[in-house]
Amino acid sequence: MAETLEIRWHGRGGQGTVTAAKVLADTCLSGGRYVQAFPEYGPERSGAPLRAYNRVSQKELRMHCPVLHPQVVSVVDATLIDSINVAEGATEDAIFVVNTSKDPKEIRAKLNAKQGQKVFTVDATKIAMECIGRALPNSPMLGAVCKVTGIVTLEHLLEDVGKSFGKKFSQKIIDGNLEAARRGYEEGKEG
Repeated sequence: MAETLEIRWHGRGGQGTVTAAKVLADTCLSGGRYVQAFPEYGPERSGAPLRAYNRVSQKELRMHCPVLHPQVVSVVDATLIDSINVAEGATEDAIFVVNTSKDPKEIRAKLNAKQGQKVFTVDATKIAMECIGRALPNSPMLGAVCKVTGIVTLEHLLEDVGKSFGKKFSQKIIDGNLEAARRGYEEGKEG
């Protein structure tokens, strides 16, 4: 991992995007890293576009601003690709993780990804429907982001997802999210 890894999440209100950024931060924090996780909202309503950010570092973080040059861009809602520039400011070697059933090559073209950038796709909504029974793609997206970055192991992620969700949800929901995160980690495709 680079000294500091910056991640920008694009999603819509109600998809668990902010929760995903917070769970990733908790997981990295428990692994001994310095972290930040924070959202950026427009009108706070279900379905409204939003961004969330993570910074993960081996050293103390002193920067407190939005992530302008992410090394990882997680697109929780692929319809946002048509309405905003999710690739804005992404580094030359950025990794895009997109929730879609489409082929990574098709998404690469849509993003107009540069030569050194990687594009991964995972059908996080389908996984969430099958595992949780609702279109909450945050857990599968967390799994996919952890896979492509190698920032934490799958086991460490699952342990922290269980802890984070255990405070609020029934065992059935927790188990569904754990399976969804595992499948997101395993089912991503690179193009």
